[in-house]
Amino acid sequence: MDTPVSHERNADQIDYWNGPGGQRWADRQQAQDILLAPILDLLVERARPMPGERVVDAGCGSGATTVAFARKVAPSGQVLGVDVSGPMLARARQNAPAELPVDFVLADATVYPFDPASFDLLVSRFGVMFFAEPAVSFANLRKALRPSGRVTFICWREPRENPFFMAPLHAVYKHVPKLPPQGPEDPGPFSFASEERVHRILTEAGYKAIAMQPHDLALDVAIGQGLEAAVRGALEIGPASRALQDHPAEVREAARNSIREALAPFAQEQSVPLPASIWIVTARAS
Repeated sequence: MDTPVSHERNADQIDYWNGPGGQRWADRQQAQDILLAPILDLLVERARPMPGERVVDAGCGSGATTVAFARKVAPSGQVLGVDVSGPMLARARQNAPAELPVDFVLADATVYPFDPASFDLLVSRFGVMFFAEPAVSFANLRKALRPSGRVTFICWREPRENPFFMAPLHAVYKHVPKLPPQGPEDPGPFSFASEERVHRILTEAGYKAIAMQPHDLALDVAIGQGLEAAVRGALEIGPASRALQDHPAEVREAARNSIREALAPFAQEQSVPLPASIWIVTARAS
């Protein structure tokens, strides 16, 4: 298995995203792209990519964001998708249309030697919350931006604002111990939930005109396929899945029933929309 040259403190994340966890996310690519499509639309709308621009997609995962931006900057622009996950990048390369101006690199954006001052736009959909030293990572990414370069990324707000994650997880906690607590600045999905922390990180990394807008929405965890699909998705990836890891079949089945009970009140015909809350973060390189 190829793994990227990385910042030493990112080693645990790289191990995870290149192991079974990363493979599960790659296997869920199609469903996740449908589920998160409203957020991708928001990202593209706020970033306003223009034909001919060069874009870095940090933490590009299976490539949906990279492809979406490539469609906007084509034919004379270029999008570089950067991620540490070999399994997810394999899916990205497989799915990217050959006619689009995209490239992917297996790399840790903290240390990757980007061409200096060569990009107009840095974007990310949930790809920047896993850096161990995010100010160092964002400083390296800033070097890749032209002085006029701009930033738009989306990250999760606080767990309590996100039943999207927490409703299945609380149901699972009826059957298994809670996951080890994470510090507010430990890498993870909620590590950018603090507005103060994100401002501090980006300011330390040299960015200007930093702004954060909260945005609430509902995400259909069933992707139009009914309650059982929603339950299945919670068991395949995400915090509920992690909490159940290594537990026996009878515990998993009991947890499945509890997840179903927790999600049933949200069901609307074949959809199960759960409330979610994000930050839309914008900044400039200088």
